[in-house]
Formats: sequence, C-alpha cells, structure tokens
Amino acid sequence: MAGAALQLSAIRKLQKSLRSRLVHTPVVRCPGLEEHYGGDTEIYAKLEFLQHTGTFKARGALATLSRLGKDQLAAGVTAVSAGNHAIAVAFAAAALGTSAKVVMMRAANSFRVERCQYFGAEVVFADDVHSAFRLAESIQAKEGRFFVHPFEGLEIVLGTATVGAEICAQVDGFDAILVPVGGGGLCAGIASAVKQLNPLCDVFGVEPAGADTMHRSFRSGKPEAIDQVSTIADSLGAPFALPLSFGLCRDNVDELVMVDDEQLRAAMGILFRDMRIAVEPACAATTAALLGPLCDRFRKKRVVLVLCGSNIDWQTFAQQAQLKTQHAA
Repeated sequence: MAGAALQLSAIRKLQKSLRSRLVHTPVVRCPGLEEHYGGDTEIYAKLEFLQHTGTFKARGALATLSRLGKDQLAAGVTAVSAGNHAIAVAFAAAALGTSAKVVMMRAANSFRVERCQYFGAEVVFADDVHSAFRLAESIQAKEGRFFVHPFEGLEIVLGTATVGAEICAQVDGFDAILVPVGGGGLCAGIASAVKQLNPLCDVFGVEPAGADTMHRSFRSGKPEAIDQVSTIADSLGAPFALPLSFGLCRDNVDELVMVDDEQLRAAMGILFRDMRIAVEPACAATTAALLGPLCDRFRKKRVVLVLCGSNIDWQTFAQQAQLKTQHAA
C-alpha cells in the first residue's frame, strides 16, 4: 500500500509545479572514483548539494508548504533539524511569504544556524534530538504553526521522488543507485521513482553505523527507534523510522548497507581530492559504501551515487575529512 502511494503522475505534476523554484541539479561522470574502483565501472554522481539551500531538503519543504492554505501560511511553520531541513524550511517559508520557527540541537554547526537566520527563520535550541521533537510539538500546539516533518509525509517523499525522476532522465540504463538513509525520506522517494522508471535497477540504501534505525526496522518489519544518535553524519541521525518512509523503503530498496565514521571521513577526503568538492559527512555516505562494503559489487556496471548535501564550514570539513587517505575501506 505504501509503495502505491507515489504515482508517477503525482511526481511529474510536482516537478512541473516546482520547476521555477528548484535547481535541476546535474549528474556528472566520476573518473577519479572509477580509478579507485578498478576502471571497469561507470560511476555517476547526482550533485544534489547544488540545490537551493545546499541539499535535497528544499524539494520536500517547498512541496509541503505549497499545499498549505492561506490561514496556515499566516500562522507560520516549524521544524526539527540538525540543520539541513531547518535551512530548507526557512528557505521555503521565505519563498512563500510565511514565517518559520525552527528547532535545532544546541550542538548544531554554527554555519547551518546562520543559514537559517539568513532566510529569516527564528532558531530555538534543544539539548538533543528527542527533546527537539518535543519542543517543536509544543510550538505547534501553542502557536498554531504547521509542523514540517524532516522525512515523513506524502509531500516530503514526493519531493524527494523528483530527484529519482531527474536521475532516470539524465543517466540511461544504470544498474544500481546508492542513496543515503537518515529517516528514510530521501531514499523512499528516490527508490519509489527509480523502481517505476528503471525497474531492473538495484537500489542500495546507505546508513551510518551510529544511527541504524532503518536497519533495525528492516529486521523487525516495523518502524523502530534508537536511544541515541552517534555519528559524524548528523544529517542522517534520525532517532526513529516512521510508517510511510519505512514502508516505501521496505517496498523499493533492494539492500541496506552501513558505513562507519572512519569510512565517511575517508570518503570526504577522496571526494575533495578526486572531484574537488568539500561535502558534509552525510553526502559522502554513498561514496563510502561504494568503496567500502560494496567495493566488489559493481564491476562492469553503471552506478549512480546520490550526493545529498554540502552544508559544512571549512574548519569542520578539515577536521573531519581524511585528506591524505587513499582508500575508503
């Protein structure tokens, strides 16, 4: 039932309605990564970090706010985020003429906080992700603001499905696609679109070891939660899975793989050296999986990596990336 929720007609309709507000992000061939893989594999990257606000999150935020009525837009919106979703909601709120009050963790990167404020959002802080959700619920109840969920909801996954539809139009006949997994909204949307447009393609979800909610959910057969998030890929640090995104991932993802912080750091360094891009850890997850746990799976295949975001300052990047590392595994 969840898999049937995303119809191609709805994805196409959303693409058309948001065309003027979104960047049609490019796909590029990655010869440097191909050399790491042995030279007999075609590797492409969807540069979604070139989207407005620096991540794919702008798609779901715009899709959600575009469906709100005048009264709700007048009341404003709220959101919970390690940074990227908050920035996207602030951006969408400014674009649609409403106000945003976003909840971020106290340890959030200052660059991300500043980006939220740049788009006009009021930022309030919580000690951890669980208390952040409680605070957002309180804001919603007291102020009547609409809560824009970071990864759950039909409009959110329809927004991310537009990424998958774009990729299928940009790369012919690819054999596999690797998608980062946090709460599952990005992977749910992309996988749903790709499986309809390129049904023979294998979809791999990539999750950080310190936030393995989707792995646990796949094992149990229902959405699960974790007590604590512990990964440098804070953008993928969802404390729980939820029914729609979990169901779409379960129906359309062929395999989940996990990467640890050391593999993420190494992949950040490789992407900087070989592609001259400085990305956040979450964005390096698919590269880490390609060169790590999936290093022997794609010989003589055509593979697409989703590079999801780059909201990171240089100091943090330099601290986290292993710029001298030659291999991600």
